[in-house]
Amino acid sequence: MKTITKLFATSLTALAVLTTSNLKAQTMDSTQPMTSGSGMAFKIGVGVNGGLFPDRSEMDYGYGADVKLQYDLSPYVAVTASGGYTRLKWKGSPLKFEFIPVMGGVRVFPIERMYLATELGSGLAIKDGANMNFIYTGGLGYEWKNGLDLGVKYEGYVNNSASDLYFMKTGQFNLRLGYNFKL
Repeated sequence: MKTITKLFATSLTALAVLTTSNLKAQTMDSTQPMTSGSGMAFKIGVGVNGGLFPDRSEMDYGYGADVKLQYDLSPYVAVTASGGYTRLKWKGSPLKFEFIPVMGGVRVFPIERMYLATELGSGLAIKDGANMNFIYTGGLGYEWKNGLDLGVKYEGYVNNSASDLYFMKTGQFNLRLGYNFKL
């Protein structure tokens, strides 16, 4: 657990340091939003991620890749849809759980380019006999102007008890590195 806490704290500290360089003061007569974009834009992103589970979990670690579609409704709010591949490794066992996560969510930008994100979805199991699981996430991240996207999140799983590869409710602390292309 100490390793997870250190990884999470280091990621948050690095993100805070990187985001403070773009902060701007507002004046009372300013009516323009802080963000430089006009909103209403599509982005498609690709990313890789890896995470660690808490000590009490029967899982050890997870990793994967994803493709994310983002539609900016305004400079402050965007909706997302994503799909990809995830593999979770059991502690002390050769067993692994592979699935295709399909999720939708919302990103809120309280500070220019820094976002708070949440997603809900389902994991479509790849192995025969395994059933879908429910996925929920919450986290924060930062999008650079050049397209780089760095985020940290908690990703929780609730597995179907009828599955051959049943595991109790669990979750991982996850770090995602991605790149966004404007469409």
